[in-house]
Formats: sequence, C-alpha cells, structure tokens
Amino acid sequence: MIEGLSGQDLRGQDWRGVDLRNVNLRGADLSGANLEGADLFRANLEGADLTGANLRKANLWKANLWKANLWKADLQGANLEEANLRKANLRKANCRHAYFFIANLEGATLKDADLSASFLVRANLRNADFRGVNLNRSRSEGACIEGVIGRKP
Repeated sequence: MIEGLSGQDLRGQDWRGVDLRNVNLRGADLSGANLEGADLFRANLEGADLTGANLRKANLWKANLWKANLWKADLQGANLEEANLRKANLRKANCRHAYFFIANLEGATLKDADLSASFLVRANLRNADFRGVNLNRSRSEGACIEGVIGRKP
C-alpha cells in the first residue's frame, strides 16, 4: 500500500490504474499527472493541484477535493459519487459523462467547464459558479441549486 504523499511534488507522473484508496495527497502537486482509471476512493486531495491532470474514468468516490485546483483537468467518465468538491476550481474542466451523484460542489467554480451528459442528481450545487458551463444532456434531479451563479442545471 502507498503511504501518504501529502505536499509532495508529483507533477506529470504516471499513476494510471494505481490503487490510491485512502491515500493522503493533501496539498500535493499532481499537475499534468496521469491518473486515468486510478482508484482514489476516500483519498484526501484537499488543496491538491490537479491542473491539467488526466482523471478519465478515475474512481473518486467519497474523495476529499476541498479547495482542490482541477483547472483544465480531464474528468471524463470519472466517478465522483459523494465526493467533497466544496470550493474546488473546475474551470474549463472536461467533466463529460462524469458521475457527481450526491457530490458536494458548494461554492465550486465550474466556469466554462463541459458537463455534457454528466450526472448531477442530488448534488449540492449551492453557490457554485456555472457561468458558461455546457450542460447538454446532463441530469440534475433533486440537486440543490440555491444561489447558483449562471446557467442553472
């Protein structure tokens, strides 16, 4: 099992399909890293820099991404069920077909992100910034949209 990597410089590293369940990556620099298909179940990514990271089909179920920077990250097909994305930066992120069931995106910035065909059912979107977001074919039944800025899901 991989031990905690809190605050580490992991820029551009290849973590494809790696088991990172419950790993502490708080404040780690994972910008440009390849985490495609990685298992990040309950991983702590609080304040981590994931700028431009490849998280396609990654499992982020119950992961803590509070205040994480996911600018231009590729989250296509990722599982973010019950993930904590409060105050996270998802500007220009590719979230097509991403699964945000019961995820907490309160106060998150999703400006100009692509959430087409994403699943936002019962997600907490309170005070999130949705300006310029592509929501084509997305589903958001039961989502909390109080105070959403921009296009409402």
